[in-house]
This record gives sequence, structure tokens and C-alpha cells, in this order.
Amino acid sequence: MTNGLLSSNSLEVLNVSNNMLSGDIPHWIGNFSVLSFLLMSENYLQGNIPVQLNNLESLEFINISENLLSESMISSSNLSSVKHIYLHNNAINGLIPIALLRNSTLLTLDLRDNELFGKIPHQINELSNLHILLLRGNYLQGRIPNQLCQIRKLRIMDLSHNILNEPIPSCLGNVSFWRKAIDDDSSGYNLGLYMIDGDSTVTYYNSTLDLQPPLELNAIVDQPADAEFMTKNRYEFFIGSILNYIARLDLSNNEFSGEIPWEIGQLQNIRALNLSNNLLSGVIPESFSNLKMIESLDLSRNKLSGRIPPQLTDLNFLSNFNVSYNNLSGPILDKEQFATFDDSSYNGNSALCGSMIKRKCSSALAPPATPTRGGEDEGDSVIDMVALRWSFAASYVSVILGLFAALWINSYWRKLWFYFVDKCIDTCYYWLFKYVFHR
Repeated sequence: MTNGLLSSNSLEVLNVSNNMLSGDIPHWIGNFSVLSFLLMSENYLQGNIPVQLNNLESLEFINISENLLSESMISSSNLSSVKHIYLHNNAINGLIPIALLRNSTLLTLDLRDNELFGKIPHQINELSNLHILLLRGNYLQGRIPNQLCQIRKLRIMDLSHNILNEPIPSCLGNVSFWRKAIDDDSSGYNLGLYMIDGDSTVTYYNSTLDLQPPLELNAIVDQPADAEFMTKNRYEFFIGSILNYIARLDLSNNEFSGEIPWEIGQLQNIRALNLSNNLLSGVIPESFSNLKMIESLDLSRNKLSGRIPPQLTDLNFLSNFNVSYNNLSGPILDKEQFATFDDSSYNGNSALCGSMIKRKCSSALAPPATPTRGGEDEGDSVIDMVALRWSFAASYVSVILGLFAALWINSYWRKLWFYFVDKCIDTCYYWLFKYVFHR
């Protein structure tokens, strides 16, 4: 097999994915001068990425995901012609090479579920064409560099399951594509969709922000590309160019603190926002009512307080909503699409109330409602009875105290009072003796 490959000087596509290959990636792959696609995923390859790949000036697509690669990525830092890099689910360690984020050609960078550490490089090309940045499941620390906000065409960013901290930068509200869809045909790229002479690849999208590289190259010409998305255990199916309009941001399972920037509410084109499992405090910004295209909003397991903004009922496409395990209070929303969310969306907020979570609101917290005539009369009756009992008790106590005070001060009235009491006792005794005992 090796001899046959070495004699293939015109090899453009090498696909050995989903086999049982082991050992290091051979250095002689760097001899294929016109190689454009290298697919070696789902094997048992070890070591690092050979530096010889930097010699392949035509290489555009690398998928070596789901292997046993280790060591650092320093050898792959000069892949200037590559548009798509998929290296997820390995054991690659070290720092993220600065050259990768300075590469203006790169469209997809998928380094999920590795052992990368350090900070996200801030040396990012202002002319970057990066569409997808997936760094989930590493050991990245520090803050999100403001330079990431300058990536104009960024569609999907997943930084979840790291150790990132400090406040979420407000400049994320300035990412162009998240604010407004950008028509961009210059790259011929449809978010994981890549064409080879009319043949299409299939992209699989799993969980809130989980993009898998192409699974196979189909032999059928002009077959439309498709993608399957799963949000909150529900699958959604998309075909073709609609993938150009997907915009998602996942910052969950980190250590972000401080308030949620109100500028995030300017991301009118974003479809999914996940800020769960952080240390965020403050209130839910009312500006979130501007997220007109959002379908999934997860703010669970933070330290958010205050009420759920009633303006969120304007989010007509919202199908998944989770604010559980915060310190929210007040009535939950029960109109529009919020009438479809069950108590699992609100668990762990003891001060929330409402019919959807079977917890009655007090009169001070309950949203205004128009009661029926019968209900109104009954409420008024209850209030009058309480007032009557209190006024009766107060009057009784006042009379008794007044009587004792008068008898204590005036001796004449005191004598008359005791005479009156004696007279009453004598009369009662006489009546009982005459009509009861001698009947």
C-alpha cells in the first residue's frame, strides 16, 4: 500500500478514515505536492502532526480527528493554505499556535476535546475569514481577547468546558455576523460544507454547539449537503445553503463572572446562546428582547438575580429556555411561547412563582389580572371580616381598660360599681333559689 501511494504523484484526496491504522503519521505524506484533502479520522494514530505537511501548498482540508495524537501543535503552525482544520478528540497539548489565528485563509478551526492550555492568542488577523472556532473541552485560561470580536465573519464559536474567567467582553456584541447576516459568497463555503467537483460532503452538528467535520465524500454528483443539529435533545435537520445563516455562541462551563453585558442583546442574528454553568451575577438584561432570531437560550447554574424580563415574550422563535439554579425571583412568564416551558426551566429558584411551576404568587408579586365578579366580592368579603374582628377586639380592650381606669381614679364611682355588682349577685341568687331549687 505504501509503495502504491508513493507512486501517486497526482494524488489530490487521501481518505483513510475509520480504519484501524496505528503508529505515527508518515512523513512521506509531505511528498504529495498537489494533495488538497487529507482525511485520517477515527484511527489510532499517535505522535504529532508531521512538519512536512507545511510543504503542501495545495492542502486545503485536514481531518485527523478522533485519534491518539499528542504533543504540541507547533509543527502545524505554518499551514498557510489550509482552510479547514479538524483535530478534535485527541490528546494534543501545549499552546494554540499564534500562526493559526493569523492565517487569513483559515475558515474552520476545530480543536475540541484536547489538552490545550494557556490563553487564547490575541494576535488575530484583522482580515481573518474564520467562520467556525471550536475550542471546547480544553484547559484554556484567562479572558476572551477583544481581538476575537474583530472577526467579522465568525458564525459559530464554542469555548465551553474550559477555565476561562473574568467578565464576558462586551465587544462580543459587535461581531458583525451575529448582529446581522452577511451575504458572503467569496469563500464558496457553507459552514462545514465543502464541494469537490460537484460532490458534496455531509456535516453533522451535535448538541448546542458541536460541529463535526464531513463524514464522507459522496460519489453522487449534485447531492445537496445537509446538517443535523441537536438542541436540548431535539434534532433539527437543515439542508444546503441554510447553513450559511447559523450563528451560535457557547461560553458554558467556565468561570466567567460579573454581569452579562447588555451588548449581547444586540446579536439579533444569533440562534443559540449558552452561558450556563458560570459565576455570572446581576440581572438578565432587558436587551435580550432584541435577540429576535434566537431559538435556544440557556442561562442556568449561575448567580443571576431579579426578575425574568417580561420583554422576553417578544422572542417568537424561542423553543428552549433554561434559567434553572439561579437566584431569580418574582412571577415567571406564562404568555406566548413561555406557556410551553415546564418547571425544569426554572428549578432551583425558590423565589420564583407562577402557575407553570405550581407555586402561587403573593398579591404583591402576582402579575395584574382581571378577576371575575364573584372572585372580587369574595376577596372584599374576606378583607372586611378581618378588619371587623380587629376593630371589635380593639374596642373591647378599650372599654375594659377605660372602665378600670375610671374606677381606680373615682372612689364614688367605685362604690356605686361594687354596689351594682352586689345587687346583681343578690338578684341572681334570689332568681335561682326561687325558680330553680324550689320548683
